[in-house]
Amino acid sequence: QAQLVESGGGLVQAGGSLRLSCAASGRTFYTMAWFRQAPGMERERVAAISRSSAVTRYVDAVKGRFTISRDNAKNMMYLQMNDLKPEDTAIYYCAAEANSGSIRYVASRVEEYRYWGQGTQVTVSS
Repeated sequence: QAQLVESGGGLVQAGGSLRLSCAASGRTFYTMAWFRQAPGMERERVAAISRSSAVTRYVDAVKGRFTISRDNAKNMMYLQMNDLKPEDTAIYYCAAEANSGSIRYVASRVEEYRYWGQGTQVTVSS
């Protein structure tokens, strides 16, 4: 059974750092991504990475502060978050797609991500 499990969330002061991890199991995943959802807001894709790691995508709000990476040998994906801001406060979800079969493709539509983790809370205090 395919499964994604996040870890690494927590409470941090503004300007601090956190590293989120996503443990994947059960099947081969191609695009993997981090989404977040703040209270009263729509879920947004924060960062995405192709299976080869050659292609990455970031939402403008996190460019230069967040770095997505993955280790296929360990079935892990990471999100290094630096210079955190109160507006980064949200539940962060690991998501993946398994249909493209491409090592360079990065899925752009949320409907393409069929596999989701349970989420991990990130809270940034001012």
